Amino acid sequence: MKSIMYHYVREPSEELPYFKFLNVDDFKQQLDFFEKEEGFVSRDDFIRAFETGETYNGVVLTFDDGFKDHFEYVLPILRERGLWGVFYIPTGPFVNKSILNVHRIHLLLGTYGGKRIFDALTGKLEDDMLTHKDIKEFTTNTYDKQDNDAYTKMVKRILNYYIGYEFQGPVVIELMKEFLNEDELIKDFYVSQEEIKKMHDEGMIVGSHTVNHPVMSKLSDDEQRNEVADSFGFLDGATGGLQIRTFCYPYGGFHSFNEQSEKILIQNGCKFAFNVESRSIEPADLLDRPTALPRYDCNEFPHGQCR
Repeated sequence: MKSIMYHYVREPSEELPYFKFLNVDDFKQQLDFFEKEEGFVSRDDFIRAFETGETYNGVVLTFDDGFKDHFEYVLPILRERGLWGVFYIPTGPFVNKSILNVHRIHLLLGTYGGKRIFDALTGKLEDDMLTHKDIKEFTTNTYDKQDNDAYTKMVKRILNYYIGYEFQGPVVIELMKEFLNEDELIKDFYVSQEEIKKMHDEGMIVGSHTVNHPVMSKLSDDEQRNEVADSFGFLDGATGGLQIRTFCYPYGGFHSFNEQSEKILIQNGCKFAFNVESRSIEPADLLDRPTALPRYDCNEFPHGQCR
C-alpha cells in the first residue's frame, strides 16, 4: 500500500512563470498510471487497516495545504472517477486572513524566480536572525527531491528552516510588500470554509496540517500543542465534526517533527499521521507507529513532475 503526496495541481498561469506545480493533465495521466499499475485502496479498507494491520494493494491519495486547486480541479476529477482523498488543511489563513509564510515564499519565487528573490532576501538578513544549529541540521535533508535551482533551494532553506521564527514573518512580509499584492492573491488561493464542508460531506477525509505550517521540531511543547489542538478545533467547526482525526507534518521528513509531536497527536485523538518517506506502508506502520506513516512525493512516479 502506497500513499502519494500532492500539493499544487493546476493550470499554467502567465503571472507565475517560475511557479512549480503539477499540471492538471499530468495529474489525470498519473491517476491513469496508478489505476493500471497499482489500483486504489478504498476509503473503508484504509480505515479498517489500522485495526487489522492489513496492507491492501493500491494507493492512497493525499493533498496538502488547502489550496483552491483542490476544490476547483482535484475534487471534480476524483468525483468523476469514484475516488477519494485525504485533504490536509492549515487553518491559519482562515483565522488570520493572510497567506501563510511558506506560500508567500512560493508565490515570490514563482513570480520572480530564485535569483531575484535571493538577492532581495540577502539584503534584509542579519547574522543574528539565523540559527546556526539549524543550518547544520537542515542543509542536507531538505528539498533533495525537488527539481529547483540553487537560488530557489537556498531561499527556501533560509526562510523555512534557518531563520528564527521571530524574524521569519517580518522578513517575508517585507518581501511581499516589495514585490506582490497579497490582498489580491489571497482571494482565490485557499479553499473556503464552505468548500471544506462540501469536500467533507462528499466523503473526502479532511485532516489537520497545523495552524501556521511550522517545522514542528523547532517549536516548544506548548507551541506544538496549540498548533495541533487549535487546528483540529477549527476543522471540527468547519465540517460539523470530523469523522476521523488525521494529521500530516508540515514539510515532512523525520527532521520536521519529534517524539513529543507524536505524543501530542495521540493526546488529541489523532488516528494516523503522514510523514514524508519514500516507501510503502507496512503492517508495522499501521499497528505500531500510525503517527509517522511513510508517503511518496508524486514526482517519484510517471507523470508526477512539474513541467
